[in-house]
Amino acid sequence: MDAALLAATCDARPGDRVIEAGCGVGGALPGPPRRPPRTPVLGPGSGPARPGERVIEAGCGVGGALLGAASRRPDTRFVGLERDPAAATLARGNVALNGLEARVEIIEGDVEAGFRALDLPLFDAAISNPPFFDDPGALRAPAAEKSGAWMADGGLAAWTVFCLKAVREGGTVTLIHRADRLGDILTLLAPKAGSFRIRPIAPFADAPAKRVIVRAIKTGKAPLVLLPPLVLHEREGAGHTVRAEAILRGETGLGWS
Repeated sequence: MDAALLAATCDARPGDRVIEAGCGVGGALPGPPRRPPRTPVLGPGSGPARPGERVIEAGCGVGGALLGAASRRPDTRFVGLERDPAAATLARGNVALNGLEARVEIIEGDVEAGFRALDLPLFDAAISNPPFFDDPGALRAPAAEKSGAWMADGGLAAWTVFCLKAVREGGTVTLIHRADRLGDILTLLAPKAGSFRIRPIAPFADAPAKRVIVRAIKTGKAPLVLLPPLVLHEREGAGHTVRAEAILRGETGLGWS
């Protein structure tokens, strides 16, 4: 779900170039390539289309968010970055299955090695679902094949630094993470970025947010904006709210207003 929500916030215009860092192999599904069961969707563009720009997802796993975004932006080119060879292979298969080889490329690389190691041009945006933990003592050790999605060896800082270095001035960095790390995210991004917009994600209308989605603009100077939360469920045991269901089905974007 985090990947779908992250893709639904992306301010990509047709032709934009975006990078997502952080979903690791957590989204990897065993077996042959497949289409995503729910299609994440890019949100409304923030300006006129600029053909020729590109999108890159770093830590793309098997490509669920990447493919959902690409399917809704036919004029945009995408690159998926994944450090796990098995997940990258599945992602390539999913790209082929969805007929997107002309616009979507999967490359192998490690976010923690730094953006410059990729020898790629700057992007218009970076989106990231970083591993949620950087303290091995904070949780029971995950299965080896999922450790990259849960544990960040270089800490959250490695992911924010990567995203900031990946985008041009005026480009956007968007992260989805635990709500209790919001202060850390703002602190890590603030030296190089601003114009923060924050969307809390709450399980219920009367419950604290469990996730936050943070968007920042590199070199941005506008005041921080705290947006209304996205509420996922009406009540315990109920299905998704109408808005959450529409986002997860790819019928609408999350937006930044």
